[in-house]
Amino acid sequence: MDRRNFTKFALSGFALSLLSDSMGRAALPVASNPASPTPAAVPAAAPARIAPVPAQPYAALLERAKAALDHHANAFTLRDRIAIADFNAPSKELRFHVVDLIGGQSSSYLVAHGRGSDPAHSGWLQSFSNEPNSLASSSGAFRTGEQYLGIHGRAMRLAGLDPQNNNAEPRAIVIHGADYVGEGHIATWGKCGRSEGCFAVAPHMLPQLLGLLGSGRMLYADKIGLA
Repeated sequence: MDRRNFTKFALSGFALSLLSDSMGRAALPVASNPASPTPAAVPAAAPARIAPVPAQPYAALLERAKAALDHHANAFTLRDRIAIADFNAPSKELRFHVVDLIGGQSSSYLVAHGRGSDPAHSGWLQSFSNEPNSLASSSGAFRTGEQYLGIHGRAMRLAGLDPQNNNAEPRAIVIHGADYVGEGHIATWGKCGRSEGCFAVAPHMLPQLLGLLGSGRMLYADKIGLA
């Protein structure tokens, strides 16, 4: 074979080998990316269960207070909030409640009762009295009045609206702060001290309490089951 034909056949073979190689590579299967797995369905969360609001321990007294508010409707310029002194509870407990009659919220405070209502200083109110010089607490509906500065500092006047508390003004029954009402006194003695018939509260809570009450609202005091 001459040189020219040898070269021709050699180039043809080389081209054929290249073509065969490229065809082989094209025929090889190409690995595809695996499909992303479909995420498992997440079960819907069960709806949250709202626990019922427990009845307040002063619920029965609150109903009495609402009835008194209606009975003395003409005496009050403000009926959105009322105060309740729940003397069924001992003096070591938060038993003075300011209740929002519109929203249902309440704020609770310590409060003392009169020494004449608890002569043995048991921490529990034993009786009520409307008599002058009895040094006892009185029950019934009161109307909150003006604030003033007296012997106990800042205080709020009260007017008694019922026969069993209509001596509140001449007896100077008011809301005031007193050092014998507070957590420290309870920690030492197991109870609050006694007033002379006033609604005495912890001094550091007095501004908040008087701010919530203001003038022209009702304070209702009672003890259910007391003859």
